[in-house]
Amino acid sequence: MKFPLSLAAVLPACVLALSACSSVAPATGTASAATAQDVRQLGEIVDLRSGQRLTAEQLLAQLAAAPRVIVGEQHDQLSHHRIEQWLLQQLQGQRPQGSVLLEMLNPDQQAKVDKVKPWLQTDPVVRPEHVAELLAWQPSWKWAQYGDLVMTVMRAPYPVWSANLDRSEIKQLFVDQPAVQGKHSNLANDGKVHDKLKDIIRVMHDNQIDAPRLAAMLSVQQQRDRRMAERLLAAPAPAVLIAGAYHAHKDLGVPLHVQDLTGGPAPLVLVLAQQGATVLAPQADFVWYTPVAAPAVASAK
Repeated sequence: MKFPLSLAAVLPACVLALSACSSVAPATGTASAATAQDVRQLGEIVDLRSGQRLTAEQLLAQLAAAPRVIVGEQHDQLSHHRIEQWLLQQLQGQRPQGSVLLEMLNPDQQAKVDKVKPWLQTDPVVRPEHVAELLAWQPSWKWAQYGDLVMTVMRAPYPVWSANLDRSEIKQLFVDQPAVQGKHSNLANDGKVHDKLKDIIRVMHDNQIDAPRLAAMLSVQQQRDRRMAERLLAAPAPAVLIAGAYHAHKDLGVPLHVQDLTGGPAPLVLVLAQQGATVLAPQADFVWYTPVAAPAVASAK
């Protein structure tokens, strides 16, 4: 079955194509029941460069020494957001945090973030749900999943930056379909990056996607990765970007664009994945395997 190349139909898919089920209910199970005290005992951490197992504290020391870190998550895993929250709290204790960037924030929300943040730093009594309203938090990123993490970074002293594209930008990119320029993300890979991204998009659409729609989604996806790279490089260091795992992959996403823009090395990459998943050395520097949670139930739309 083929889908018509309709902007109304394709735009939501472009926004969420590689976002790994961001519109799902909170996960349940052992991992999601974890508290801040036992986050360190969740699953297993591996240094993919050496194959060595690490403690949470050893991982923390590695991340603290890096000027830029990308954390790739599975969006529907509450345990991943709790790990991110713990990492940011602990990193701030080891050295001043320069900034945190979130894929979940668009540029048109940045002014709201900048307005609300100084107020939250005065430690007012406020319902987290009210903060979500003030930030115009997008419903596709479930607040039940992200609320604690967002409140942590919003109350912290460092700036919080948007890392995504606005919906209006995505609409225009869908029409124009510009190609990114750079030997790592495009030219020198003999189409390997494009082929991998296309394969992922096809799988996420049950292989029922026509060529024009696939080309549009590929263009938007690479432009999202390029935007994240630009923002990460511009943000005060040390900087941490939190995004979907595919965006974080060193052989696929934002790190390639950082290399294109700087001619230097890629940022340090930590991928959070459920036990049983395969994460290889070309994809990340570290992987934190978390216990498999009970299947999440898709929310009605």
